[in-house]
Amino acid sequence: MTRRNETVISQFLLLGLPIPPEHQHLFYALFLAMYLTTVLGNLIIIILIQLDPRLHTPMYFFLSNLSFADFCFSSVTMPKLLQNMQTQDSSISYAGCVTQIYFFLFFGDLGNFLLVAMAYDRYVAICFPLRYTSIMSPKLCVGLVVLSWVLTTFHAMVHTLLMARLSFCEDNVIPHYFCDMSTLLKLACSDTHDNELVIFIVGGPIVVLPFLLIIISYARIVFSIFKVPSSQGISKAFSTCGSHLSVVSLFYGTVIGLYLCPSADNSPVKETVMSLMYTIITPMLNPFIYSFRNRDMKGALERAVCKKQIPSFL
Repeated sequence: MTRRNETVISQFLLLGLPIPPEHQHLFYALFLAMYLTTVLGNLIIIILIQLDPRLHTPMYFFLSNLSFADFCFSSVTMPKLLQNMQTQDSSISYAGCVTQIYFFLFFGDLGNFLLVAMAYDRYVAICFPLRYTSIMSPKLCVGLVVLSWVLTTFHAMVHTLLMARLSFCEDNVIPHYFCDMSTLLKLACSDTHDNELVIFIVGGPIVVLPFLLIIISYARIVFSIFKVPSSQGISKAFSTCGSHLSVVSLFYGTVIGLYLCPSADNSPVKETVMSLMYTIITPMLNPFIYSFRNRDMKGALERAVCKKQIPSFL
């Protein structure tokens, strides 16, 4: 069997976003503002949790790690996108592309597991309040975070090594704004069966199982509150769970739709727009949903500003 003409690919070309040239500056300013909001919001959360002893609890320990993961996850793709929009140079080296895939998977998976840890923490706090301190011990919290880092390292490394062994043809144009793994598989000349098999065998549980665990945790929370009904408790449950689940659904819905249940009707433009949801929108919304609506976080921010702790910390 003859293969298509193979060549040594030293760089790829990212087509970027389907934006008309006359609107490039407008969207550049928009995405820059969104990225700066993501960076500033998540960094403020990390700093406040470090400075305020009242926030040294399991929930905020997980939240600081999630903010770090969101900050890094957004930084994997956004700076390159902004650079390409500004310079009109859409090239990315082969090594840079493989590196981007690794860190994209790593920080994406890390945020994925931390969302599960946060959901479990809220489940224990609401359903077992008297045993919360003994269950959510510092040892367990650190263990959950370390386990998340180990699992994400393994998962990202497996996919990256499998991607690095592929050979590519003369077509080096990626119809995306970052080196998306599924898009690169379509450009490969060599057999991608192993890559696709690992995506479904390993990637499926990595995405679907945490999503189910989060849904189960919040369902148990709602069920527990309805057992002792009160208007204030029910309102608080729907306020907390509803906002959290909206972002969880946005993140997991697009990821599952793109990578685990791809549709033949998905055009490159549609896939690009769907990717914006979990690479840009979700990391930007998380600080507002998990923190800035929280009275403890607002109090910590007021105390830090009054004492001028943030400028001295920086």
